[in-house]
Amino acid sequence: MNQRPARRPAPRPPEGTPAPAELARMARFGLAGAARVAHWADAALGPGSDGATADGKATLSDASAERASEDLGLTAAQVRADWDTARLAGLVEVHGDSARPGWRLRAWDRDDSAVLRGWVALFDAWSLAHPEPAEFEAAAVAEVVSAMPQVLSFLQLSAGPVPVEQLLDLLGQRVTELRTERCEVPYDPETGTAGPLAAVRSADADPADHAPAEDPAPADEAELAPLLDWSLHALASVGALTCGDGQATLTPLGSWAVWVKLEQICVAAQSPAGNIEVAAEEMLRGCAQLRPNAARAEYRAWLAARPVGGAVTELVDAARGEDALLRGLAFEALRVVGAPAEPDVRAVVDEPTLRPYALLWLAEHDGVDPEDAHEVLTREEATWLWVDTAAAVADHGEAPLLVRHLESALQPTVPVLLDEVRAVGHPRTVQVLVALAAAHPDPALAKAVRRAAFQVHTGG
Repeated sequence: MNQRPARRPAPRPPEGTPAPAELARMARFGLAGAARVAHWADAALGPGSDGATADGKATLSDASAERASEDLGLTAAQVRADWDTARLAGLVEVHGDSARPGWRLRAWDRDDSAVLRGWVALFDAWSLAHPEPAEFEAAAVAEVVSAMPQVLSFLQLSAGPVPVEQLLDLLGQRVTELRTERCEVPYDPETGTAGPLAAVRSADADPADHAPAEDPAPADEAELAPLLDWSLHALASVGALTCGDGQATLTPLGSWAVWVKLEQICVAAQSPAGNIEVAAEEMLRGCAQLRPNAARAEYRAWLAARPVGGAVTELVDAARGEDALLRGLAFEALRVVGAPAEPDVRAVVDEPTLRPYALLWLAEHDGVDPEDAHEVLTREEATWLWVDTAAAVADHGEAPLLVRHLESALQPTVPVLLDEVRAVGHPRTVQVLVALAAAHPDPALAKAVRRAAFQVHTGG
């Protein structure tokens, strides 16, 4: 008999890790400048103003930067730096050619998790927050950025200062591993190419020249040293570590962030149904037969393996499909996402197909008890949702479940329900009524439901 592999335990927080409230205090302090400029832009420029996005890249215009420097008592350079940090931390969100306050800024003073998410977003973007010098080769920078997670993991496990020489040795080993995984050949000065391109010199070349090198040259520590120095100072600029006296040490926030990343990897590796790598629609179908707790675990694993913004877009797109079951499951997955999904959910409130689901999600997000959330729906919206849920049951459930669903309707009698169902205009009304008539054991009620289905079908 096949046995499921033992679940890998998630890494434990580093010993001595501060409490979440203390971590949030540290993050607020580190992002104070960014939050100040973001609040200023919200108040001074206003939603939709192009004062912050005159160049279409969500950078401050010269006039806005000068105005902010006067209002805040900063130099224009400081204002621009804080604005860039605010964008990377999600305090300012870019939408097309405009920028607007992000949900994290709205929740800044009341939600510690929003602050910590913002800091982790900045931590993830360390190489953008402190761009590399122009003289560095882009390919070499990409290798080092790809190798740094292992260096950070080593720093986190060391739980103290680590000599830079030791980090350089580790970085060299990891870069060599990355080159080996790509079967890269060394840089060829004659052709000006490196990696796989060096093996494709010309159509007339000897076939042996097309074979990738079996043993790529190890990383040159002399070349990596300035790249490591840049990486450490970039990470220090976002508050992830301190470096000096030839040593580097993770800050409490940096250590916690690395642990968060390791935990996400472990969560993703423990997907109970193996849906991590598939698209949202396929993942939701895979969760359809799972119990609620198991489905939520699957949602968390799927979300941990991809950027939140793209995952939310995928889920909303899946909810727009014709399968009502996926619509309901998509919003359950969005509940697992939480606050980062709020802008996208608010954006679909005016879409008739998604409106009831979006209103319920927003009510629960705003603190309404799930059992009372239905009160935010109008009678017509609640009826539309009842039909949509019945369509999901008819497509994927069993007949007794559809009969029980009849009892969940708001209407006091079946005739009233049928009148309101016919009036609501759901595209699946006929199929739902036909399925309900076939499933219901009461012949008289089934006849009335069939008559209603026929009237809807013929436009009566």
